Amino acid sequence: MTTSSSPVYCPLIQAMVNVSMPSNSSARVGALSLVTVCLHGLVSAFSILENLLILGVVGFRIRRTVISVWILNLAASDLLSTASLPFFTIFLARGGTWTLGTTFCKLHSSVFFLNMFVSAFLLAAISLDRCLVVLKPVWIQNRRNVRLVGRVCGVIWALAILCTLPYYLFRDTIRRHDGRIMCYYNYAQYLNVREFDLRELCEARQDALAFSKLLLAFILPLVVIVGSYVFVNIGITRRGRRRRSFRFVRLVVAVVVSFVVCWAPYHIFSVLEAVAQYQPSLRGLVAHGLPPAASLSFLNSVLNPILYVFSCPDLCGKIRQSLGAVLESVLAEDLGEFSRQRSTQHSSIDAS
Repeated sequence: MTTSSSPVYCPLIQAMVNVSMPSNSSARVGALSLVTVCLHGLVSAFSILENLLILGVVGFRIRRTVISVWILNLAASDLLSTASLPFFTIFLARGGTWTLGTTFCKLHSSVFFLNMFVSAFLLAAISLDRCLVVLKPVWIQNRRNVRLVGRVCGVIWALAILCTLPYYLFRDTIRRHDGRIMCYYNYAQYLNVREFDLRELCEARQDALAFSKLLLAFILPLVVIVGSYVFVNIGITRRGRRRRSFRFVRLVVAVVVSFVVCWAPYHIFSVLEAVAQYQPSLRGLVAHGLPPAASLSFLNSVLNPILYVFSCPDLCGKIRQSLGAVLESVLAEDLGEFSRQRSTQHSSIDAS
């Protein structure tokens, strides 16, 4: 009678629910968690500041061009991702238990996947854009403008939100037997399935999400990116053009390499997690490897602004000017306040 009211989970999730933290390893885990929390806190604070700086400089200090629109959208996606890092830090600081509720669990995870899809789609679009600039310069000159690129970015954000929707729907808070709460997938939702259908349903749903994000957010964008730059190099070689646009190409290549290095481990472990449904021996490897791989993927949003600065000297100069203007303004306000205080003191002395 009571079993009917208890939550039903997929077999893989049920195995995770049954796992408890060993009491004899609490001290070692506590020391490791402290280091991890400190690192995540520092990285989140630094990444939020640098992405805000890039958005401020590109959005308000640089003339609006096609290139600046691409960078602006990449920086906006990275800022969303890094803004979610402090909440992941809170999760780690509280011993790996989620205490912010189910709705925020869904939103927090959705931001992670939204950034994954937006970054992949934008990098593919930027690569196609550079390919057309080299291969079809006259056609692109007549049709390519800031408004068109802005619309393309709007479509990319809309597609990314659509791709993120299943991850929002299936995310849930799940209580472990040791009292900790997971913010994880719960594929046994939204359908009243018979018990003997549960395993098949869970396997189908997890396989669909794991392989679809591998295909849409990694393999297809990577094929488009590599193919575009192969054609770009062929076109430049045939025309014997000088390295006029290599500065931005160098930036895009650096961003793409960062994207591959940071996201490839996450996709590999996501696929292994799906395979672990059929091969339970892989569950231990996935449990130890997937969290660091997810943390590494956050690093992509930290590296991108650094790559913008080092690959674009003009952007670096604008940032220095902006910081100099801010510092000058602050100093001017402080000096003005100091001068007013001194004049007030002198006036009171003279009056006495």
